[in-house]
Amino acid sequence: MPGSFPQIFTTNFEDAGKRLDQYLALQLAETSRARVQQLIEEEKVQVNDQPAKPSLRLKGGERIAVLGAAQLPPLRAIPEYIPLDVVYEDDDLAVINKPAGMMVHAGAGATEDERNRGTLVNALLHRFAALSGVGGELRPGIVHRLDKETSGLIIVAKNDEAHRRLAKQFSGRKVKKTYIALVHGWPKQDRGTINTSISRDMVRRIRMTTRGRSGREAITHYTVTKKIESAFGKFSLLEVQIDTGRTHQIRVHLSSLGLPVVGDTLYGAPAQVKSSTGKIGLTRNFLHAAAIRFDHPRTGESLSFARELPAELQEFLQQVS
Repeated sequence: MPGSFPQIFTTNFEDAGKRLDQYLALQLAETSRARVQQLIEEEKVQVNDQPAKPSLRLKGGERIAVLGAAQLPPLRAIPEYIPLDVVYEDDDLAVINKPAGMMVHAGAGATEDERNRGTLVNALLHRFAALSGVGGELRPGIVHRLDKETSGLIIVAKNDEAHRRLAKQFSGRKVKKTYIALVHGWPKQDRGTINTSISRDMVRRIRMTTRGRSGREAITHYTVTKKIESAFGKFSLLEVQIDTGRTHQIRVHLSSLGLPVVGDTLYGAPAQVKSSTGKIGLTRNFLHAAAIRFDHPRTGESLSFARELPAELQEFLQQVS
C-alpha cells in the first residue's frame, strides 16, 4: 500500500451501511480486504480518532485515518503441481498457453493459503524450479501478465538476464502480441486504433477507465474478421494488437466504444445472451492471446508462436454464428 501516512478519508451518506473493511478496500488501490482487516487489527486505522473493528457499520460523515502499512511477512510463491501447456522451452525462457481462470500470480494481499493457490507462478515453480528473480518472490519469472479470465500465450523468464532483455523488448514495444476477441455489437469501422489513456476507476477500484484525468498512454489496434448477426444478437470477431500493456487494456478500450468483450460483466457485457429458443453464456471472457512474436533474449533469433481458440470459445462461437 504505497503512499505517505496518515491517509485521510471522509465518508458520505452513500457509504452508510457499509462495513469499515469493505469501504477501505474500495478506497485503497490494489489492497485486498484481508490486508485491510490486518491494518485494522494492528490498530493502524482510526475512525473519528478512535480504533475500530472491521465490522463497524458506517453512518456517513466519519473521518477515517490510515496511520501506516500492515506489518505482514513477505509473501512467497508456492510450488504446486498443476499441469501446464508448455508451447516452447529452452534454458532461458518458456512460452506457456495459460488457461482462463488461472491467475498469473497471487495478489499483494494474499496469504499462503487457498488464496495463494492455483496460480501460474506456483505451477511454474513446480515445473521448472529455477526462474528469474527480477520480479520478486511473489512473481518469479513473470515478464508480462494476462488477466485471470484471459487465456493464451505468456512468456516466462528462467534467469535474470533473460528477464531484463525481454522486459526491454516489452518496454521498447518490440514484442508483437495478437489477441482474438468476440464483442457485442458491430464497430462503426472495420479497422481502427484506440489511443485513449487508461487509469483506475476512482469509484469502483477493481475497474479501469478511459475517463480519468491522469491516465497512462494506451494504444490498441483492432480489425474485424467476422460480423455475426444471429438470434442471440450482433457480435464481431476481432483481431486485436496492442502497443502498450496496461491493466485490462483491451477490455476497457473495447468497452469504451460500446463493444464489451463477451463474458466480461465487469465492463458491461451481459452474463448471458438470449434467443427465442434459450440462453447461453460464458463463465470467462472471450479474449485469447493467440499469437506472440519476439526476439530470443540470448541469440536474437526471431521467435513466433500461436495457439488456436480453446474449445469453450470455439463452441460458443459456433452457437452464435
